[in-house]
Amino acid sequence: MKVELYNYIRAAQKMNRRQMLKGTAAVAAATALPKGAKADAHANIRAEILKIPGVGAGSPTDRHWQQVGEMCLGATKENVAEGEFAGVELTFMGLNNQNLHNFLFRGFLKPWEAYTGATINWIDLAQADYNARLQQSIATGTVDFDIIEMGAPFEGDVLGKGLASEMPDWVKDQIDMDDYVDYLKAPVGTWDGKTYRVSIDGDCHTFAYRKDYYENDDLKAAWEAEGGDGAWEVPTTWEQVQAHSKFLAGKSDPLTGLDAHGFLDPLKGWGGFGFYFLEDRATAYAKHPDDPAWLFDPDTMKPRVNNPAFVQAIQDVMDLIAVDKAYPADQINADPGTTAFQQFLAGTGGMLTWWGDVGSSARTSDTSVVGDVVGFSTLPGSNRVYNSQTGAWEDTPNEAPNMAYIGWGVYVMATVEGDEAKKKAAWSAAAHLGGKDLSLWASAYPSGFQPYRQSHFQYEEWEEAGYDRAFVEDYLGSNADSYNHPNAAIEPRIPGIFQYYSVAEDELAKGYAGQYGSAQETADAIAAAWDRITDQIGRDSQIALYRASLGL
Repeated sequence: MKVELYNYIRAAQKMNRRQMLKGTAAVAAATALPKGAKADAHANIRAEILKIPGVGAGSPTDRHWQQVGEMCLGATKENVAEGEFAGVELTFMGLNNQNLHNFLFRGFLKPWEAYTGATINWIDLAQADYNARLQQSIATGTVDFDIIEMGAPFEGDVLGKGLASEMPDWVKDQIDMDDYVDYLKAPVGTWDGKTYRVSIDGDCHTFAYRKDYYENDDLKAAWEAEGGDGAWEVPTTWEQVQAHSKFLAGKSDPLTGLDAHGFLDPLKGWGGFGFYFLEDRATAYAKHPDDPAWLFDPDTMKPRVNNPAFVQAIQDVMDLIAVDKAYPADQINADPGTTAFQQFLAGTGGMLTWWGDVGSSARTSDTSVVGDVVGFSTLPGSNRVYNSQTGAWEDTPNEAPNMAYIGWGVYVMATVEGDEAKKKAAWSAAAHLGGKDLSLWASAYPSGFQPYRQSHFQYEEWEEAGYDRAFVEDYLGSNADSYNHPNAAIEPRIPGIFQYYSVAEDELAKGYAGQYGSAQETADAIAAAWDRITDQIGRDSQIALYRASLGL
């Protein structure tokens, strides 16, 4: 296996968001030039599906998902005859979070089922249950699904054990893998040089904030009267996030008139996925530009989660816990789904880190009240960075966007091998979900996914759907700037990664509840647990795979 994900991001074009979006818009415009009726029909499909239901027309429903799925069947019909999979049954395992993910897949695939004759059975999982269910299937050798919605971090567990089916060449052509942003191209989705993944997402965490908080004259005056450091403006460092969050405690929200809050930390675990949000605070402190590693030492697999950088991130959270009304009531029981969908989008809190799709939900979900007042950027930086190689802090500004989860993909399992009809059916379903046109719709509307193709970064298509130009520049720009950042914190595709994350959540919960005496003691408990996991899996093999994931 040759994994060079870190090198890809380091070598990515170092351009600003306007250059990047201008370039991709030009590419999209060029590829959309009339080349006969087929090209015109393709362009028309993209424009037409973005009108379903239209920005500002309410949240999409199953009727809309089926309509979009039907309109995007053209590529399927070029590779599959009508009724070709009659009698074939497939089982699909994925998420049912926030009425997204599998709910959309059902709608998208219903017209595919009607055309091909195949039948899909569904295994729906809550996010907090996902890792345990997948690991149980792997450990017991009882893979009872043919298709899985899965993130790249699990590729070490699944692809490394030979549990998936290699992608046929016709699928590569149908989904146009060359259109992926560079961050998601090989080695992501590959193992030992073979391709296994249809990308349907391009995860990174971005920073969402309430513009009305920073345009409010009363808050500005209070900040100045209370001796706030610097201007009352959108924070660009975690140090500013901390200061603003403490200041806002006890103030009034300018939109709702209820209690104002600053940054919304999720303090409850989420099946390992919640650890990404502690990482958001830590990467600017921990990811040194001259060192590709930030989670472990690449020579020994010694955890870095208890070094001064991570301890600072944990301490930041503990400091806000200690401030009355800095967080909403009962924040100790708020997981990331709560912070995004029940708090921030619903008008509670002024700042949030989350996956980029919170941006599309802000404008197209019935549950959002912040669509007109939300802004986006890359994750905050820090005023200093810890150098793990020298063991000292450096008083140098640093940014390191967290490429959390490397995006959801659709994978076909080896259970289909030996049955050519079932194998082709499974890959056809995966290709339909990862289709170029359908993916544009999923990026623009609530889906659980964010932009991940070069063709997604075309202003005009989003404007035609009903987005205004300034919002699109801000939203798409925060994603583009994160993908292309030269110091992005890349997640390793190593076996057991969610075992590490899950136990970290458990220990953080104890620390936040006061069961440990300090942030350092909490971090030390996580590090000890991580060492035990590494020894159980095999330290030498983990070192080799971790180094490979960093391109070393």
